[in-house]
Amino acid sequence: MLVVSIISSISTVAQAAVPLLGQYLSRAEPAELFAGADRFGTIQDGVPVAPVLQGDKLLGYAYLNSDFVNTTGYSGRPIHVLVGLGTDARVAGAKLVDHHEPIVLIGIPAERIDRFISGYIGRSVVELADQTSSSPPVDIVSGATVTVMVIGDSIVRSGRKVAQALGFAGTGAVAAKPRRALEPGRGEVEDWPTLVGDGSVRRLALTVGDVNAAFERSGKPEAVARPEPGAPDETFIDLYATLVSIPAIGRSLLGEAEYQSLARKLKPGQHALLVAGQGRYSFKGSGYVRGGIFDRIELVQGDTGVRFRDRTHLRLGGVAAAGAPDFPEVGLFMIPEGTEFDPAEPWRLSLLVQRATGALEKAFVSFDLGYQPPDKYLGEAVAAAPAPAAAAAAAPAREDEPPPETPLWQRIWQGRLLDIAVALSAMGILTGLFFFQDSLVRRPALYQRVRITFLLFTLVWLGWYAKAQLSVVNVFTFADALRTEFRWDYFLMDPLVFILWCSVAASILFWGRGAFCGWLCPFGALQELLYKVGQVLHLPKVKVPFGLHQRLWPIKYIIFLALFGLSMYSLSAAERGAEVEPFKTAIILHFVRDWWFVLFAAALLAAGLFIERFFCRYLCPLGAALAIPGRMRMFDWLRRYKECGSPCQRCANECPVQAIHPEGHINPNECIQCMHCQVLYHHDQKCPVMIQRRLKREKRAAGSSLA
Repeated sequence: MLVVSIISSISTVAQAAVPLLGQYLSRAEPAELFAGADRFGTIQDGVPVAPVLQGDKLLGYAYLNSDFVNTTGYSGRPIHVLVGLGTDARVAGAKLVDHHEPIVLIGIPAERIDRFISGYIGRSVVELADQTSSSPPVDIVSGATVTVMVIGDSIVRSGRKVAQALGFAGTGAVAAKPRRALEPGRGEVEDWPTLVGDGSVRRLALTVGDVNAAFERSGKPEAVARPEPGAPDETFIDLYATLVSIPAIGRSLLGEAEYQSLARKLKPGQHALLVAGQGRYSFKGSGYVRGGIFDRIELVQGDTGVRFRDRTHLRLGGVAAAGAPDFPEVGLFMIPEGTEFDPAEPWRLSLLVQRATGALEKAFVSFDLGYQPPDKYLGEAVAAAPAPAAAAAAAPAREDEPPPETPLWQRIWQGRLLDIAVALSAMGILTGLFFFQDSLVRRPALYQRVRITFLLFTLVWLGWYAKAQLSVVNVFTFADALRTEFRWDYFLMDPLVFILWCSVAASILFWGRGAFCGWLCPFGALQELLYKVGQVLHLPKVKVPFGLHQRLWPIKYIIFLALFGLSMYSLSAAERGAEVEPFKTAIILHFVRDWWFVLFAAALLAAGLFIERFFCRYLCPLGAALAIPGRMRMFDWLRRYKECGSPCQRCANECPVQAIHPEGHINPNECIQCMHCQVLYHHDQKCPVMIQRRLKREKRAAGSSLA
């Protein structure tokens, strides 16, 4: 109920989307966009662009790509690039000013992204926009495919819109033309050969020879040196695509029942594609993971590009049309609601083909499958009202500017309802465990099973699957937002992280930081589970002397304060400094990173095999950040006897993180609320107080039986 009420209140204050150029223009110097420029002019009212001047001489215009086109990247958030466009429609300069792409923040050096962007300088956006099947105009950065393709496409498409809006020569006027619309009642159920024959289903057939020739034309020697093996006429991929939201096509390919199911899922005006393929190359890609994005295919229509995510994809077992091949891969992809897409106009499906050129490097070429709905599905042409280019540019399709009734964050939440339900259920179960912990800790065997099961859930589902690993960077981002421009919708973009932070805020008031650190941190769960494996393998357990332990645990507070101070100066520098957290390497990226990051994470985990939760105890800045407000907790749930610490040292000796002082006091800043001391508190075979009570009971029982 807490999360629901917060969401309800937040939704009432969501900000209306407005051009963002004014917000980001100050992040670049005029000379970074145009050589010799010394100032920006006033942002225009009709089209969000700013003149770039050298004295009184106009050199061109600066604009923000996300003011004109969808720039949503892998993170689900916009990638903002300031672009300088000359009056000849050529890119004079470009600068990445803001993004939240995880692979760039924590895995790919920023210099490689900057080099990619600089590859567009001097190129005409008109010529680039007119290119179809070819090698991408600039080498893609391996490991950040989606991110750099979004950047490149957005520079070209937004540049074309700006050039048209400002009337640059050669860009063409946006003229009125007769338009046709789909007629849902037209067409009938047909077999596969008929659908392919009349163009209802379009095909892209590539052989090994076609692909090798394309890489040769790309002029990349390292790619040419590693040709695709096999005969030149051997099938590389046989790809088919169509719009199954056209009723006749949908009923033919899906069957009546499956088509009706799809029709119920689609919102008014929303459409869906069926993509099927066979051959040695997969259009989905072996590297695709749930919750991610399909980086090998893109739907392109005019200046609009759409990449598909897990939440808009349905896997199909096959094609229902009579005579259809038995495709090993068939996917149904729903075009996101709110996307500018006209099903009666031509579109293309762009297929990205990659080739390894080294241990970590790849080269890419692209091929297009063009589609035009056959006339038999369209109505008569009618005259269309003219649409001025400036008006079209001023009201672009943007992922961060959805229809007013459905903001982007709400659509993201709607697409992850199952994940949200699982996360909220886990929070509810954990809350129940804490409130009724006495019933749990009285049963040591049950407690162990529950704890290990929950830790496995936290590691595998919450961490490796859902990637809901909190980071100290979240703390810095929140603090920065409070100091600058605070927007709730920004924090709502990742539902599970938002839910986790809400649960952390609530649990701190009751139990301190321990509820998160001890139960909901995926990296903490990984450490504890590995330590248990080490104990099964009889690895030695290193006991840190308590005096030394007291001098080591403040290190994490020093790290946190240093990073927090750095974030006040530069948030990006603090994000790089937060690499002291191995969370990204071990949890988010599944150890697929540069070797030094992997070595660092492995070293910390190796230390944790001998010293339980080594990183949590001494180095974790997030734990330190949560411990500070954790001092405000309202209750002390951990029960103690007066004998604890004097003379009994059992709990202090067995505490997994040495949060119990020798005199029996529990340090709430270090406690992870694992409840182990509470198991001992009720254990009549280990706790001296409980042992004495058990012996008295047994003595009374023995006396009663003799009487």
